[in-house]
Amino acid sequence: MADKKYPIITISREYGAGGRSIARGVSEKLGIPFYDRDFVKKTAAQSGYSVEDIEKEGENMSHAGKLMNDFLNNAVSYTSSHDGIYQAQKATILELANEDCIIIGRCSNIILREAGIPSFDVFLHADLLHRMKRAAELNENADPSLDLKKYVEKRDDLRETYYKSYTGHVMGDYHDYDISLDTGSLGYGACVELLSDLIEKHRTLN
Repeated sequence: MADKKYPIITISREYGAGGRSIARGVSEKLGIPFYDRDFVKKTAAQSGYSVEDIEKEGENMSHAGKLMNDFLNNAVSYTSSHDGIYQAQKATILELANEDCIIIGRCSNIILREAGIPSFDVFLHADLLHRMKRAAELNENADPSLDLKKYVEKRDDLRETYYKSYTGHVMGDYHDYDISLDTGSLGYGACVELLSDLIEKHRTLN
């Protein structure tokens, strides 16, 4: 593994808690890359799965989808698209971990831990009203039948089910992170400053 200046930083987050914005800010402060949408493109290029499939299934799983996935995986020589994409993303995470970087989501904190690769693990959360406002700004709700509250809750549920399915852990459990931050109360700028400072201190102590 290449000499590293910083630990790998992983950011898990509730939907609408500002994960991408905060990752970008920390990336700029520390001078290291962050991977979110670029991660999808890299995984697609290396795996043969499409960007659309990875965006759809790479971090989302419904309860019905989990039941079907578990049922089909009992069949001989069967690999679901969810499982195939998870393994492709895992391979990308382990490759990226050779250099300093920030990885958003994708069960990266648990994948790196199981591989014995040190990381600084962050969980970002915020109250529902803040995240609803952020969802409206992002304008990602393509289903007109869902109001903002239901949309945010659905996105959380899909993300949490996926995380639980592939790690056996509960997303947001403080045991799995070095720090959890309420981005709605603290503000994105304060979170960027706090994380950058902590990671710098972590670097000098290790």
